[in-house]
Amino acid sequence: MSNPTITSSVVLDRLTFAWPDGSVALDSVSGAFGSGRTGLVGRNGSGKSTLLRLIAGELTPTSGSLSITGDVAYLPQQLTLDTDARVAALLGVQGALDAVRAITAGDVDPANFDAVGDDWDVEARAQVALADAGLDPSFLDRTVGELSGGEAVLVAVAGIRLRRAPITLLDEPTNNLDRDARARLGEMVRGWRGTLIVVSHDITLLELMDDTAELYGSALSVFGGPYSEWRAWLDAEQDAARQAEKDAKQAFKKEKRQRIEAEAKLATRARMANKAEVEKRVPKIVAHGRRMEAEVSAGRLRTEVAGKEQDAREALDAAGHRVRDDASMKIDLPDPDVSNARRIATLGDSSHSWVIQGPERVALIGRNGVGKTTLLRKLMPADAGDAPSFELHPHLTAHAHTDRIGYLSQRVDGLDDAASVVENVAKAAPHVPEKELRNRLARFLIRGAAMDRPVGALSGGERFRVALATLLLADPAPHLVILDEPTNTLDLDTVGQLVDALRAYRGAVLVVSHDDVFLGRLGLDLTLELDSEGQLTEVG
Repeated sequence: MSNPTITSSVVLDRLTFAWPDGSVALDSVSGAFGSGRTGLVGRNGSGKSTLLRLIAGELTPTSGSLSITGDVAYLPQQLTLDTDARVAALLGVQGALDAVRAITAGDVDPANFDAVGDDWDVEARAQVALADAGLDPSFLDRTVGELSGGEAVLVAVAGIRLRRAPITLLDEPTNNLDRDARARLGEMVRGWRGTLIVVSHDITLLELMDDTAELYGSALSVFGGPYSEWRAWLDAEQDAARQAEKDAKQAFKKEKRQRIEAEAKLATRARMANKAEVEKRVPKIVAHGRRMEAEVSAGRLRTEVAGKEQDAREALDAAGHRVRDDASMKIDLPDPDVSNARRIATLGDSSHSWVIQGPERVALIGRNGVGKTTLLRKLMPADAGDAPSFELHPHLTAHAHTDRIGYLSQRVDGLDDAASVVENVAKAAPHVPEKELRNRLARFLIRGAAMDRPVGALSGGERFRVALATLLLADPAPHLVILDEPTNTLDLDTVGQLVDALRAYRGAVLVVSHDDVFLGRLGLDLTLELDSEGQLTEVG
């Protein structure tokens, strides 16, 4: 675990935060973040983003306290952008930059000198920051609207580095980044100074961390090492905990059995003593003495065996608390009846075409903005409401050989927010009895009252599971499942569950993702890379 001698930059003392409706996001959390890079992990809904917002000062604790040494810079998960602003503004240097340029041009207004302060090399530093982010230094005077979403995130991170704040918070910084941009962000993180706390599901990024912190069950624990080392430690600890629970169960059963046997022996002795006294086989005073002695002995034995049983029960309870009750999706999926010889879809460019055939797993990769999503949506029927709003590159072709296609977009926006979970899924499976739908939803970890809540009231992870259930439980089942960046909003455990669900699905799967670890676990049959010229290349 973390070294207690490290001087902490952020200290939490029984920190509690509740939303206005009374729901508790964090409950009496204590812990600390030291200097260096820390990856903050935890299941969806565990309070990671809420904790960052508390540290950043965007939210105020309901109770408890936060002790923070130094200024805090914060990159939220959803970056709000003024597309008309200059890149210099997103970097946070526009005021000083404009003042330096005005002074250089001969404007001696004292306000300009106040704006510059000691930052006379602001333009050179800003250009270096852009270059370090893999961006052209000439971007400084462009508008934010001219950047891609990934470029905007990199500029924002570069601006945070320029501020040199002692404490930096990044919430899911790789969500909108393609492979190249993720690599650039990784290089920036490697050289980060001060305290850096990163919430992420990106294992590659988490491997760059010095420490791994986890929010679990209102407790914050910090492990000294990157994600893979923490995961190995946690798995080993849980294996040991399960074995300890198994041993404790056996010990408890043994003590319980011995107590029952002891009670039976005592009952037999009591019956024999009573019989002897009734039959007057011994003098009354002797029988009475023996009975009193037996009662004292029985009381002592009962106390002893009951104590051992209680100790065994407490040991079992303690062992049980160490074992995590992390439910996982266990899905019995409908069979889409896709034979190995069935043609599902064809993707092609000006020189070649590829057929998705049978229950194949296919990945489509490429940089942001090259048209991957448009290519996916071109496979949808024209009346499905998911047809692309702009034209496919003239080199590209996409044809579906089935109309049974399920599509999960990046925004998970194919749901009716006003309708309940059950109502949404029922629209995709109108002939399945409601009781059966509820049983199937339970396997997606959507249970009880949550099934009747409106989708608009769900958390991001819950919403994703509903969308996935709607897609995979459709009746009739889709021959082709299309997913566009499905791991963006998922915690690492849910990503693993998604992998299991897709590997178990007996139809074809076509997925766009920049998450190489996720793609590597799918057992891909084909990977196609799309470039900006509209050309497809088979990879690997």
